Amino acid sequence: MKNKQLWINHIKGLCICLVVIYHSVITFYPHLVQSQSGLPEYIAKSWIYLNLYLAPFRMPVFFFISGYLITRYIDVVKWRDCIDKRLWNIFYVLLLWGVLQWFGITLINAWLAPELVRNPTSNAAYSENLLQFATSMAKASTSLWYLYALVLYFLVFKSLRQYKVPVIVMLLALNVAISFMPLPWWGMNSVVRNMCYYGLGAWFGPQLMNAMKAFSPRQRPLFCVAAALVSTALYLVNVPLVISVLSIFVIMKLFYLLDNRRESRSDAFLNIVGSNTIAIYTTHRIVIEALSLFTLAQINAGHLSDNLLLAILLVYPFFSLAICTLLGLGFRKLSRILCGDLFFSPPKKMVTATDAG
Repeated sequence: MKNKQLWINHIKGLCICLVVIYHSVITFYPHLVQSQSGLPEYIAKSWIYLNLYLAPFRMPVFFFISGYLITRYIDVVKWRDCIDKRLWNIFYVLLLWGVLQWFGITLINAWLAPELVRNPTSNAAYSENLLQFATSMAKASTSLWYLYALVLYFLVFKSLRQYKVPVIVMLLALNVAISFMPLPWWGMNSVVRNMCYYGLGAWFGPQLMNAMKAFSPRQRPLFCVAAALVSTALYLVNVPLVISVLSIFVIMKLFYLLDNRRESRSDAFLNIVGSNTIAIYTTHRIVIEALSLFTLAQINAGHLSDNLLLAILLVYPFFSLAICTLLGLGFRKLSRILCGDLFFSPPKKMVTATDAG
């Protein structure tokens, strides 16, 4: 990646960190709300609410950047040349890790929490049989729904690129509508809700990026205040679209300004993480399941002192992020050394056969 684009990679790194923190919170703190009281309960609820309020700042910018980075494939590259990198590679990782997560999380739950009751239809990883797994994956009810979305979005936006304005307007309206009339499947809900952000990046990314770089908040302070107030007011009435679009603009502007002041480095933490988002994204859910169940078991058994419990509750998401990042990066390195990166890219023979077809 060219050095001038490293700041974009840093944003990807921030986004995957927020995703890991999100899953760390939802798999850990809700189980403590009923069993804890006083300060531990307050800390647990605080993390849960903070997680909810971070929602507009997590996936929208992630999808916008994902769309922006494939603009050339959407506009210029022919369909047959897109099959490998933009479709088959992602679908391969989605299917492979869907199965690995299913087996891994099933074993972890049977080992660490056999008494815990899971809804087998809520997530493909909790499925009790192959039919449930296939059905959940088809409905995007999987922790890997981001990969599901990337495949679907590319097909949609490359096919409809001649109708950019009416389609993006429809998707923006759909984003608002789904806030009040959600689909019955949480995964598909997320896929539909975030489609407009990917479309803004894929179809209008270069123009919006130039506008972001040229915009000066100091020259339009009243506009910035008004935008912040309006977006916040709409968010409070369950219309997060405006604040999500605004967050995309603000996050990119901040990273762009930071890059201008101090050039982004290739060995920076966020760049390393941003360069390995797929590895961390696919592996972290299994790690989080094991880490949360083990920690909950220690808490419920009373093996932790009050001070240690408070310390864990305060920093658990960051500790989980560190573990997931290290293991994700380590597994990616092992995958490359031992089996030609088979866990994150299809075998070369399969790719060659796909290209030939």
